[in-house]
Amino acid sequence: MSKDVAEVIVETLANAGAKRCYGVVGDTINHFTDKIRTSEIDWVHVRHEEVGAFAAGAEAYMTQELALCAGTCGPGSLHFINGIFESHRNGSPLVFIASNVHRQEEGLNFPQEVDQTKLYEQCSVFCERISHPDQAQRIVTQAAQAALADQGVAVVVVNGDMFKEKMHSDMHWSVHRTQPVTHPNPEEMDKLVGLIDEAEKITLYAGIGAKGANEELIRLAKCLNAPIVHSTRSKEFIEPNNSYNAGMTGILGNKAGMEAVLDCDLLICLGTDFAYTQFYPTNAKIAQVNLDTTHLGKRCPIDLGLTGDVKATIQQLLPKLSQRSDEAHLDKALKQWQKDLEGYRKEEVSDHSLIHPQTVTRRLNELVGDNAIFTADGGSPMVWLLRHLEAKGSRRFLTSLSHGTMANAYPQAMGIAKAYPDRPVIALCGDGGMTMLMGDLLTLVQENIPVKLLIYNNESLGFVEMEQRVEGQLDSFTKLQNPDFAEVAKAMGLDAWRVEQPEDIDNAMKQWLASDKPALLDVKVSPMELVMPPKIEAGQVASTALFGIKAVLNGRMSEVTDLLKDNFLR
Repeated sequence: MSKDVAEVIVETLANAGAKRCYGVVGDTINHFTDKIRTSEIDWVHVRHEEVGAFAAGAEAYMTQELALCAGTCGPGSLHFINGIFESHRNGSPLVFIASNVHRQEEGLNFPQEVDQTKLYEQCSVFCERISHPDQAQRIVTQAAQAALADQGVAVVVVNGDMFKEKMHSDMHWSVHRTQPVTHPNPEEMDKLVGLIDEAEKITLYAGIGAKGANEELIRLAKCLNAPIVHSTRSKEFIEPNNSYNAGMTGILGNKAGMEAVLDCDLLICLGTDFAYTQFYPTNAKIAQVNLDTTHLGKRCPIDLGLTGDVKATIQQLLPKLSQRSDEAHLDKALKQWQKDLEGYRKEEVSDHSLIHPQTVTRRLNELVGDNAIFTADGGSPMVWLLRHLEAKGSRRFLTSLSHGTMANAYPQAMGIAKAYPDRPVIALCGDGGMTMLMGDLLTLVQENIPVKLLIYNNESLGFVEMEQRVEGQLDSFTKLQNPDFAEVAKAMGLDAWRVEQPEDIDNAMKQWLASDKPALLDVKVSPMELVMPPKIEAGQVASTALFGIKAVLNGRMSEVTDLLKDNFLR
Protein backbone atom coordinates (compact mmCIF):
# COMPACT_ATOMS: atom_id res chain seq x y z
CA MET A 1 0.00 0.00 0.00
CA SER A 2 1.38 3.42 -0.95
CA LYS A 3 2.16 5.93 1.79
CA ASP A 4 1.16 9.56 1.89
CA VAL A 5 3.73 12.34 1.74
CA ALA A 6 3.46 13.24 5.44
CA GLU A 7 4.26 9.68 6.50
CA VAL A 8 7.17 9.48 4.06
CA ILE A 9 8.66 12.74 5.37
CA VAL A 10 8.37 11.63 9.00
CA GLU A 11 9.84 8.18 8.33
CA THR A 12 12.75 9.60 6.33
CA LEU A 13 13.67 12.10 9.01
CA ALA A 14 13.37 9.52 11.78
CA ASN A 15 15.66 7.17 9.84
CA ALA A 16 18.13 10.04 9.49
CA GLY A 17 18.33 10.32 13.29
CA ALA A 18 15.83 13.06 14.17
CA LYS A 19 14.29 12.61 17.62
CA ARG A 20 12.27 15.80 18.15
CA CYS A 21 10.27 18.32 16.16
CA TYR A 22 9.49 21.77 17.58
CA GLY A 23 6.56 23.92 16.51
CA VAL A 24 2.98 25.07 16.92
CA VAL A 25 0.30 22.86 15.36
CA GLY A 26 -2.34 24.13 12.97
CA ASP A 27 -3.99 24.22 9.53
CA THR A 28 -1.48 23.25 6.83
CA ILE A 29 0.64 20.94 9.04
CA ASN A 30 -2.13 19.12 10.90
CA HIS A 31 -1.74 16.04 8.69
CA PHE A 32 2.02 16.13 9.22
CA THR A 33 1.75 16.43 13.01
CA ASP A 34 -0.72 13.53 13.08
CA LYS A 35 1.98 11.36 11.51
CA ILE A 36 4.47 12.67 14.09
CA ARG A 37 2.01 11.55 16.79
CA THR A 38 2.24 7.92 15.70
CA SER A 39 5.99 7.96 15.05
CA GLU A 40 9.12 7.71 17.21
CA ILE A 41 9.69 11.47 16.88
CA ASP A 42 8.53 13.58 19.81
CA TRP A 43 6.56 16.77 19.17
CA VAL A 44 7.59 19.71 21.40
CA HIS A 45 4.74 22.19 21.51
CA VAL A 46 6.23 25.67 22.00
CA ARG A 47 4.25 28.88 22.49
CA HIS A 48 6.22 30.91 19.95
CA GLU A 49 7.83 29.48 16.82
CA GLU A 50 11.03 31.54 17.27
CA VAL A 51 11.59 29.66 20.52
CA GLY A 52 11.13 26.38 18.65
CA ALA A 53 13.84 27.29 16.14
CA PHE A 54 16.25 28.33 18.90
CA ALA A 55 15.58 25.11 20.83
CA ALA A 56 15.85 22.80 17.85
CA GLY A 57 18.99 24.53 16.65
CA ALA A 58 20.66 24.26 20.06
CA GLU A 59 19.81 20.56 20.28
CA ALA A 60 21.30 20.03 16.82
CA TYR A 61 24.37 22.14 17.64
CA MET A 62 25.19 20.19 20.79
CA THR A 63 24.48 16.71 19.45
CA GLN A 64 25.45 17.28 15.79
CA GLU A 65 22.40 15.15 14.97
CA LEU A 66 19.28 16.25 13.16
CA ALA A 67 16.62 18.24 14.94
CA LEU A 68 13.39 19.42 13.34
CA CYS A 69 11.00 22.35 13.18
CA ALA A 70 7.69 22.52 11.38
CA GLY A 71 5.64 25.62 10.67
CA THR A 72 2.16 26.37 9.48
CA CYS A 73 1.60 28.51 6.39
CA GLY A 74 2.19 32.26 6.38
CA PRO A 75 2.76 33.72 9.86
CA GLY A 76 3.48 30.34 11.44
CA SER A 77 6.53 29.68 9.32
CA LEU A 78 7.54 33.36 9.34
CA HIS A 79 7.82 33.33 13.14
CA PHE A 80 10.70 30.84 12.89
CA ILE A 81 12.96 33.08 10.85
CA ASN A 82 15.18 34.64 13.53
CA GLY A 83 15.80 31.30 15.21
CA ILE A 84 16.46 29.72 11.81
CA PHE A 85 19.04 32.39 11.01
CA GLU A 86 20.69 31.78 14.39
CA SER A 87 20.72 28.00 13.91
CA HIS A 88 22.09 28.25 10.38
CA ARG A 89 24.87 30.65 11.31
CA ASN A 90 26.08 28.63 14.29
CA GLY A 91 26.29 25.40 12.28
CA SER A 92 23.29 23.42 13.50
CA PRO A 93 22.13 20.47 11.34
CA LEU A 94 18.44 21.38 11.40
CA VAL A 95 15.63 20.48 8.98
CA PHE A 96 12.74 22.92 8.81
CA ILE A 97 9.45 21.85 7.24
CA ALA A 98 7.91 25.14 6.09
CA SER A 99 4.37 24.75 4.82
CA ASN A 100 2.39 26.91 2.42
CA VAL A 101 -1.25 27.27 1.39
CA HIS A 102 -2.81 24.57 -0.80
CA ARG A 103 -1.56 24.48 -4.38
CA GLN A 104 -4.82 25.64 -5.91
CA GLU A 105 -4.54 28.80 -3.77
CA GLU A 106 -0.96 29.73 -4.72
CA GLY A 107 -0.34 32.83 -6.82
CA LEU A 108 -3.70 34.38 -5.98
CA ASN A 109 -2.69 36.49 -2.98
CA PHE A 110 -4.63 34.05 -0.80
CA PRO A 111 -4.72 34.80 2.96
CA GLN A 112 -1.51 33.65 4.67
CA GLU A 113 0.25 32.83 1.39
CA VAL A 114 4.02 33.39 1.65
CA ASP A 115 6.77 32.32 -0.73
CA GLN A 116 8.78 30.37 1.84
CA THR A 117 11.51 29.48 -0.66
CA LYS A 118 12.48 33.10 -1.33
CA LEU A 119 12.38 33.78 2.37
CA TYR A 120 14.55 30.91 3.61
CA GLU A 121 17.05 30.33 0.81
CA GLN A 122 19.25 33.05 2.33
CA CYS A 123 19.64 31.19 5.64
CA SER A 124 19.95 27.55 4.57
CA VAL A 125 22.31 25.10 2.90
CA PHE A 126 19.35 23.52 1.10
CA CYS A 127 15.94 24.97 0.24
CA GLU A 128 13.57 23.11 -2.06
CA ARG A 129 9.84 22.64 -2.57
CA ILE A 130 8.13 19.29 -2.98
CA SER A 131 6.06 19.72 -6.13
CA HIS A 132 5.18 16.04 -6.73
CA PRO A 133 4.48 13.23 -4.23
CA ASP A 134 7.17 10.97 -5.70
CA GLN A 135 9.78 13.65 -4.90
CA ALA A 136 9.05 13.59 -1.18
CA GLN A 137 11.49 10.96 0.04
CA ARG A 138 14.23 12.07 -2.33
CA ILE A 139 14.05 15.77 -1.45
CA VAL A 140 13.77 15.17 2.30
CA THR A 141 16.75 12.78 2.13
CA GLN A 142 18.77 15.43 0.32
CA ALA A 143 17.73 17.99 2.91
CA ALA A 144 18.82 15.80 5.83
CA GLN A 145 22.09 14.93 4.13
CA ALA A 146 22.85 18.57 3.35
CA ALA A 147 22.10 19.68 6.92
CA LEU A 148 24.41 17.03 8.38
CA ALA A 149 27.22 17.37 5.84
CA ASP A 150 27.24 21.16 5.55
CA GLN A 151 26.26 21.88 9.17
CA GLY A 152 23.41 24.25 8.53
CA VAL A 153 19.68 24.51 8.11
CA ALA A 154 17.89 22.63 5.33
CA VAL A 155 14.40 23.84 4.41
CA VAL A 156 11.71 21.77 2.72
CA VAL A 157 8.65 23.71 1.56
CA VAL A 158 5.44 21.69 1.41
CA ASN A 159 1.95 22.81 0.43
CA GLY A 160 -0.69 21.82 2.95
CA ASP A 161 -2.58 19.59 0.52
CA MET A 162 0.64 17.85 -0.58
CA PHE A 163 0.97 16.15 2.81
CA LYS A 164 -2.11 14.04 1.99
CA GLU A 165 -1.00 12.99 -1.51
CA LYS A 166 0.03 9.36 -2.05
CA MET A 167 3.56 8.45 -3.13
CA HIS A 168 3.80 5.64 -5.71
CA SER A 169 7.54 5.44 -6.39
CA ASP A 170 9.20 2.27 -5.09
CA MET A 171 12.72 3.77 -5.07
CA HIS A 172 14.39 4.03 -1.69
CA TRP A 173 16.59 6.97 -0.80
CA SER A 174 18.76 7.12 2.34
CA VAL A 175 21.09 9.57 4.07
CA HIS A 176 24.83 8.97 3.79
CA ARG A 177 27.23 10.47 6.31
CA THR A 178 30.93 10.62 5.49
CA GLN A 179 34.03 11.85 7.32
CA PRO A 180 36.62 12.81 4.70
CA VAL A 181 40.08 13.94 5.84
CA THR A 182 41.48 16.99 4.05
CA HIS A 183 44.90 18.58 4.40
CA PRO A 184 47.12 20.78 2.22
CA ASN A 185 49.43 19.22 -0.34
CA PRO A 186 53.19 18.91 0.43
CA GLU A 187 54.16 22.02 -1.54
CA GLU A 188 51.64 24.16 0.31
CA MET A 189 52.77 22.69 3.62
CA ASP A 190 56.35 23.59 2.83
CA LYS A 191 55.29 27.21 2.33
CA LEU A 192 53.83 27.21 5.85
CA VAL A 193 57.04 25.68 7.22
CA GLY A 194 58.97 28.47 5.47
CA LEU A 195 56.87 31.16 7.17
CA ILE A 196 57.38 29.45 10.53
CA ASP A 197 61.16 29.22 10.06
CA GLU A 198 61.35 32.95 9.27
CA ALA A 199 59.26 34.05 12.27
CA GLU A 200 60.49 34.91 15.76
CA LYS A 201 57.18 35.46 17.57
CA ILE A 202 54.40 33.05 16.58
CA THR A 203 50.84 33.06 17.92
CA LEU A 204 48.26 30.37 17.22
CA TYR A 205 44.69 31.58 16.88
CA ALA A 206 42.20 28.72 17.16
CA GLY A 207 38.51 28.89 16.28
CA ILE A 208 35.51 26.59 16.20
CA GLY A 209 37.04 24.81 13.19
CA ALA A 210 39.77 23.48 15.48
CA LYS A 211 37.29 21.41 17.48
CA GLY A 212 38.63 17.91 17.95
CA ALA A 213 42.24 19.04 17.48
CA ASN A 214 43.00 19.88 21.15
CA GLU A 215 45.93 17.50 21.51
CA GLU A 216 47.47 18.52 18.19
CA LEU A 217 47.14 22.24 19.00
CA ILE A 218 48.97 21.82 22.29
CA ARG A 219 51.72 19.77 20.62
CA LEU A 220 52.14 22.51 18.00
CA ALA A 221 52.21 25.24 20.64
CA LYS A 222 54.83 23.32 22.61
CA CYS A 223 56.99 22.85 19.51
CA LEU A 224 56.79 26.54 18.54
CA ASN A 225 56.70 28.00 22.08
CA ALA A 226 53.61 29.82 20.87
CA PRO A 227 50.67 31.08 22.94
CA ILE A 228 47.23 29.85 21.88
CA VAL A 229 44.55 32.50 21.59
CA HIS A 230 41.02 31.30 21.03
CA SER A 231 37.82 32.68 19.59
CA THR A 232 34.73 33.02 21.76
CA ARG A 233 33.04 29.95 20.25
CA SER A 234 36.05 27.69 20.88
CA LYS A 235 36.39 28.49 24.59
CA GLU A 236 34.88 25.20 25.68
CA PHE A 237 37.57 23.00 24.09
CA ILE A 238 40.66 25.28 23.94
CA GLU A 239 40.65 26.51 27.53
CA PRO A 240 40.69 23.26 29.59
CA ASN A 241 44.04 21.70 30.58
CA ASN A 242 45.93 24.00 28.24
CA SER A 243 49.11 25.55 29.66
CA TYR A 244 49.56 27.57 26.43
CA ASN A 245 46.18 29.31 26.63
CA ALA A 246 46.32 33.13 26.59
CA GLY A 247 42.58 33.75 26.41
CA MET A 248 40.59 35.62 23.77
CA THR A 249 41.05 38.64 21.56
CA GLY A 250 38.38 41.14 20.48
CA ILE A 251 36.22 43.55 22.48
CA LEU A 252 34.96 40.66 24.65
CA GLY A 253 38.43 39.24 25.16
CA ASN A 254 41.37 39.95 27.45
CA LYS A 255 44.63 41.87 27.23
CA ALA A 256 46.88 38.80 26.95
CA GLY A 257 44.95 37.36 24.03
CA MET A 258 44.73 40.66 22.21
CA GLU A 259 48.42 41.49 22.67
CA ALA A 260 49.55 37.99 21.69
CA VAL A 261 47.74 38.45 18.37
CA LEU A 262 48.77 42.06 17.73
CA ASP A 263 52.42 41.72 18.80
CA CYS A 264 53.40 38.56 16.90
CA ASP A 265 55.22 38.45 13.57
CA LEU A 266 53.38 35.32 12.39
CA LEU A 267 49.76 34.60 13.22
CA ILE A 268 48.55 31.11 12.32
CA CYS A 269 44.74 31.08 12.18
CA LEU A 270 43.36 27.58 12.63
CA GLY A 271 39.67 27.12 11.87
CA THR A 272 38.78 30.73 12.69
CA ASP A 273 36.25 33.09 11.13
CA PHE A 274 36.57 36.01 13.55
CA ALA A 275 34.94 38.92 11.77
CA TYR A 276 36.55 42.07 13.16
CA THR A 277 39.51 43.14 11.02
CA GLN A 278 40.74 45.73 13.54
CA PHE A 279 41.79 42.94 15.92
CA TYR A 280 44.17 41.30 13.44
CA PRO A 281 47.85 42.38 13.30
CA THR A 282 48.91 44.89 10.67
CA ASN A 283 52.68 44.25 10.78
CA ALA A 284 52.70 40.45 10.91
CA LYS A 285 52.39 37.73 8.34
CA ILE A 286 49.21 35.69 8.56
CA ALA A 287 48.68 32.08 7.56
CA GLN A 288 45.18 30.63 7.66
CA VAL A 289 44.00 27.03 7.65
CA ASN A 290 40.32 26.41 7.07
CA LEU A 291 38.26 23.51 5.76
CA ASP A 292 36.08 25.97 3.84
CA THR A 293 38.19 27.64 1.15
CA THR A 294 35.74 30.54 0.87
CA HIS A 295 36.77 31.65 4.39
CA LEU A 296 40.43 32.14 3.43
CA GLY A 297 41.31 35.84 3.51
CA LYS A 298 37.71 36.85 4.12
CA ARG A 299 38.28 38.72 7.38
CA CYS A 300 41.71 40.26 6.73
CA PRO A 301 44.46 40.05 4.11
CA ILE A 302 46.56 36.90 4.52
CA ASP A 303 49.96 35.77 3.25
CA LEU A 304 49.13 32.07 2.95
CA GLY A 305 45.78 30.32 2.77
CA LEU A 306 45.54 26.55 3.13
CA THR A 307 42.46 24.37 2.76
CA GLY A 308 42.40 21.59 5.30
CA ASP A 309 41.00 20.06 8.44
CA VAL A 310 42.88 21.58 11.39
CA LYS A 311 43.68 18.28 13.08
CA ALA A 312 44.89 16.57 9.90
CA THR A 313 46.89 19.64 8.84
CA ILE A 314 48.74 19.90 12.16
CA GLN A 315 49.46 16.15 12.06
CA GLN A 316 51.06 16.63 8.64
CA LEU A 317 52.92 19.76 9.79
CA LEU A 318 54.51 18.61 13.06
CA PRO A 319 57.09 16.17 11.58
CA LYS A 320 58.43 19.04 9.43
CA LEU A 321 59.18 21.31 12.42
CA SER A 322 62.04 21.61 14.88
CA GLN A 323 61.64 22.40 18.56
CA ARG A 324 62.12 26.11 19.31
CA SER A 325 64.05 27.33 22.34
CA ASP A 326 63.07 31.01 22.61
CA GLU A 327 60.18 31.33 25.09
CA ALA A 328 60.05 35.13 25.47
CA HIS A 329 56.87 35.68 23.41
CA LEU A 330 55.10 32.79 25.12
CA ASP A 331 56.19 33.86 28.62
CA LYS A 332 55.00 37.42 28.07
CA ALA A 333 51.56 36.22 26.98
CA LEU A 334 51.18 33.74 29.84
CA LYS A 335 52.24 36.29 32.47
CA GLN A 336 49.70 38.77 31.15
CA TRP A 337 47.04 36.01 31.11
CA GLN A 338 47.61 35.46 34.83
CA LYS A 339 47.22 39.21 35.40
CA ASP A 340 44.01 39.14 33.38
CA LEU A 341 42.66 36.32 35.54
CA GLU A 342 43.57 38.25 38.70
CA GLY A 343 41.67 41.21 37.29
CA TYR A 344 38.61 39.04 36.69
CA ARG A 345 38.79 37.77 40.28
CA LYS A 346 38.82 41.34 41.60
CA GLU A 347 35.73 42.15 39.52
CA GLU A 348 33.95 39.20 41.12
CA VAL A 349 33.87 40.78 44.59
CA SER A 350 30.76 42.69 45.66
CA ASP A 351 31.85 44.72 48.67
CA HIS A 352 28.84 46.98 49.08
CA SER A 353 25.07 46.76 48.66
CA LEU A 354 25.18 46.48 44.86
CA ILE A 355 25.56 43.02 43.39
CA HIS A 356 28.05 42.80 40.56
CA PRO A 357 27.02 40.39 37.80
CA GLN A 358 30.56 38.98 37.92
CA THR A 359 29.97 37.95 41.54
CA VAL A 360 26.86 36.02 40.58
CA THR A 361 28.58 34.30 37.66
CA ARG A 362 31.63 33.30 39.68
CA ARG A 363 29.50 31.79 42.44
CA LEU A 364 27.58 29.84 39.81
CA ASN A 365 30.90 28.61 38.43
CA GLU A 366 31.84 27.31 41.87
CA LEU A 367 28.51 25.68 42.74
CA VAL A 368 27.55 23.94 39.50
CA GLY A 369 29.03 20.65 38.30
CA ASP A 370 31.75 20.15 35.72
CA ASN A 371 29.30 18.58 33.25
CA ALA A 372 26.96 21.57 33.12
CA ILE A 373 25.87 23.13 29.83
CA PHE A 374 25.49 26.91 29.66
CA THR A 375 23.74 29.26 27.27
CA ALA A 376 23.76 33.06 27.40
CA ASP A 377 21.75 35.86 25.89
CA GLY A 378 23.47 38.23 23.49
CA GLY A 379 24.80 41.30 25.29
CA SER A 380 26.34 41.40 28.74
CA PRO A 381 25.27 37.85 29.85
CA MET A 382 27.50 36.33 27.18
CA VAL A 383 30.39 38.48 28.46
CA TRP A 384 29.95 37.16 31.99
CA LEU A 385 29.84 33.60 30.62
CA LEU A 386 32.99 34.02 28.52
CA ARG A 387 35.00 35.76 31.23
CA HIS A 388 33.81 34.22 34.48
CA LEU A 389 32.74 30.64 33.79
CA GLU A 390 35.54 28.11 33.50
CA ALA A 391 35.62 25.53 30.76
CA LYS A 392 36.46 22.19 32.35
CA GLY A 393 36.54 19.80 29.44
CA SER A 394 33.06 18.35 29.78
CA ARG A 395 31.29 21.71 30.17
CA ARG A 396 29.59 23.03 27.04
CA PHE A 397 28.74 26.61 26.05
CA LEU A 398 26.43 28.19 23.50
CA THR A 399 25.90 31.88 22.86
CA SER A 400 24.73 33.85 19.84
CA LEU A 401 28.11 35.00 18.58
CA SER A 402 27.65 34.76 14.82
CA HIS A 403 24.08 36.05 14.58
CA GLY A 404 24.12 38.30 17.66
CA THR A 405 20.47 37.96 18.60
CA MET A 406 18.63 38.63 21.85
CA ALA A 407 16.38 36.21 23.72
CA ASN A 408 18.24 33.07 22.68
CA ALA A 409 19.46 31.76 26.05
CA TYR A 410 16.57 29.95 27.66
CA PRO A 411 14.99 28.72 24.39
CA GLN A 412 18.35 27.19 23.45
CA ALA A 413 18.65 25.71 26.93
CA MET A 414 15.25 24.11 26.41
CA GLY A 415 16.42 22.17 23.36
CA ILE A 416 19.70 21.19 25.00
CA ALA A 417 17.91 19.88 28.08
CA LYS A 418 15.66 17.76 25.87
CA ALA A 419 18.76 16.16 24.36
CA TYR A 420 20.64 15.83 27.67
CA PRO A 421 18.05 15.27 30.40
CA ASP A 422 20.66 14.06 32.91
CA ARG A 423 22.91 17.11 32.72
CA PRO A 424 22.38 20.51 34.39
CA VAL A 425 21.47 23.08 31.74
CA ILE A 426 21.68 26.72 32.77
CA ALA A 427 20.60 29.81 30.83
CA LEU A 428 22.19 33.17 31.62
CA CYS A 429 19.45 35.61 30.67
CA GLY A 430 19.29 39.34 30.32
CA ASP A 431 16.11 40.95 31.54
CA GLY A 432 15.52 42.38 28.05
CA GLY A 433 15.94 38.99 26.42
CA MET A 434 13.73 37.29 28.99
CA THR A 435 10.81 39.65 28.51
CA MET A 436 11.08 39.36 24.74
CA LEU A 437 10.04 35.67 24.72
CA MET A 438 8.77 35.11 28.25
CA GLY A 439 5.66 33.19 27.20
CA ASP A 440 7.57 29.95 26.66
CA LEU A 441 8.29 29.66 30.36
CA LEU A 442 4.96 27.86 30.15
CA THR A 443 6.54 25.37 27.74
CA LEU A 444 9.21 24.55 30.31
CA VAL A 445 6.46 23.70 32.78
CA GLN A 446 4.19 21.88 30.32
CA GLU A 447 7.06 19.78 28.97
CA ASN A 448 8.63 19.45 32.46
CA ILE A 449 12.07 20.58 31.29
CA PRO A 450 14.20 21.30 34.40
CA VAL A 451 16.21 24.16 32.89
CA LYS A 452 17.70 26.66 35.33
CA LEU A 453 17.22 30.33 34.36
CA LEU A 454 19.47 33.02 35.87
CA ILE A 455 18.26 36.56 35.19
CA TYR A 456 20.73 39.43 35.44
CA ASN A 457 18.10 42.00 36.36
CA ASN A 458 19.62 45.45 35.84
CA GLU A 459 16.39 47.00 34.53
CA SER A 460 18.07 48.07 31.32
CA LEU A 461 19.41 46.95 27.97
CA GLY A 462 22.82 46.92 29.58
CA PHE A 463 25.07 46.24 26.60
CA VAL A 464 23.35 48.95 24.55
CA GLU A 465 23.68 51.32 27.48
CA MET A 466 27.41 50.62 27.60
CA GLU A 467 27.72 51.26 23.86
CA GLN A 468 26.02 54.62 24.24
CA ARG A 469 28.08 55.71 27.24
CA VAL A 470 31.49 54.88 25.78
CA GLU A 471 30.47 57.07 22.83
CA GLY A 472 29.90 59.90 25.28
CA GLN A 473 26.14 59.78 24.77
CA LEU A 474 23.46 59.90 27.41
CA ASP A 475 21.93 56.45 27.50
CA SER A 476 18.52 56.67 25.85
CA PHE A 477 15.53 54.31 25.54
CA THR A 478 17.33 51.52 27.40
CA LYS A 479 15.42 51.49 30.69
CA LEU A 480 13.14 48.53 31.40
CA GLN A 481 10.21 48.45 33.80
CA ASN A 482 10.42 44.85 34.93
CA PRO A 483 8.05 42.74 36.99
CA ASP A 484 9.21 40.65 39.90
CA PHE A 485 10.40 37.80 37.68
CA ALA A 486 10.34 35.31 40.54
CA GLU A 487 6.66 35.98 41.25
CA VAL A 488 5.80 35.77 37.55
CA ALA A 489 7.66 32.46 37.30
CA LYS A 490 5.90 31.03 40.35
CA ALA A 491 2.54 31.98 38.84
CA MET A 492 3.50 30.00 35.74
CA GLY A 493 4.47 26.93 37.77
CA LEU A 494 8.26 27.26 38.05
CA ASP A 495 10.28 27.24 41.22
CA ALA A 496 11.69 30.73 41.70
CA TRP A 497 13.83 32.90 43.97
CA ARG A 498 14.70 36.61 44.01
CA VAL A 499 17.96 38.04 45.36
CA GLU A 500 18.55 41.72 46.17
CA GLN A 501 21.52 41.58 48.60
CA PRO A 502 24.98 40.02 48.09
CA GLU A 503 24.74 37.92 51.26
CA ASP A 504 21.63 36.15 49.95
CA ILE A 505 23.21 34.84 46.75
CA ASP A 506 24.60 31.56 48.10
CA ASN A 507 21.50 30.21 49.79
CA ALA A 508 19.16 31.11 46.92
CA MET A 509 21.50 29.76 44.27
CA LYS A 510 21.94 26.43 46.06
CA GLN A 511 18.17 25.97 46.35
CA TRP A 512 17.72 27.01 42.72
CA LEU A 513 20.29 24.51 41.46
CA ALA A 514 18.84 21.74 43.64
CA SER A 515 15.32 22.08 42.24
CA ASP A 516 14.13 19.17 40.11
CA LYS A 517 11.76 21.48 38.23
CA PRO A 518 12.32 24.33 35.79
CA ALA A 519 13.55 27.07 38.10
CA LEU A 520 14.30 30.79 37.89
CA LEU A 521 16.70 32.94 39.91
CA ASP A 522 16.06 36.68 39.59
CA VAL A 523 19.12 38.66 40.77
CA LYS A 524 19.06 42.45 41.05
CA VAL A 525 22.50 43.36 39.71
CA SER A 526 24.25 46.70 39.43
CA PRO A 527 22.72 48.75 36.61
CA MET A 528 25.95 50.72 36.19
CA GLU A 529 28.28 47.83 35.28
CA LEU A 530 30.34 48.48 32.17
CA VAL A 531 31.67 45.69 29.98
CA MET A 532 35.26 46.88 29.98
CA PRO A 533 37.32 46.16 26.85
CA PRO A 534 40.62 44.29 27.23
CA LYS A 535 42.63 47.47 26.64
CA ILE A 536 41.14 50.86 27.48
CA GLU A 537 41.96 53.49 24.87
CA ALA A 538 42.20 57.19 25.67
CA GLY A 539 39.19 57.91 23.47
CA GLN A 540 37.04 55.51 25.47
CA VAL A 541 37.96 57.18 28.76
CA ALA A 542 37.27 60.59 27.23
CA SER A 543 33.91 59.42 25.96
CA THR A 544 32.94 58.05 29.36
CA ALA A 545 33.99 61.36 30.91
CA LEU A 546 31.84 63.16 28.37
CA PHE A 547 28.90 61.01 29.46
CA GLY A 548 29.64 62.11 33.03
CA ILE A 549 29.51 65.79 32.09
CA LYS A 550 26.23 65.32 30.23
CA ALA A 551 24.74 63.30 33.08
CA VAL A 552 25.65 65.96 35.65
CA LEU A 553 24.12 68.68 33.49
CA ASN A 554 20.96 66.61 33.24
CA GLY A 555 20.68 66.03 36.99
CA ARG A 556 22.01 62.45 37.00
CA MET A 557 25.04 62.89 39.27
CA SER A 558 24.24 59.73 41.27
CA GLU A 559 24.65 57.64 38.13
CA VAL A 560 28.12 59.07 37.52
CA THR A 561 29.08 58.21 41.09
CA ASP A 562 27.83 54.64 40.69
CA LEU A 563 29.59 54.31 37.34
CA LEU A 564 32.92 55.33 38.89
CA LYS A 565 32.43 53.20 41.99
CA ASP A 566 31.44 50.08 40.07
CA ASN A 567 34.01 50.22 37.28
CA PHE A 568 36.99 52.42 38.10
CA LEU A 569 37.34 52.63 41.89
CA ARG A 570 37.33 48.96 42.89
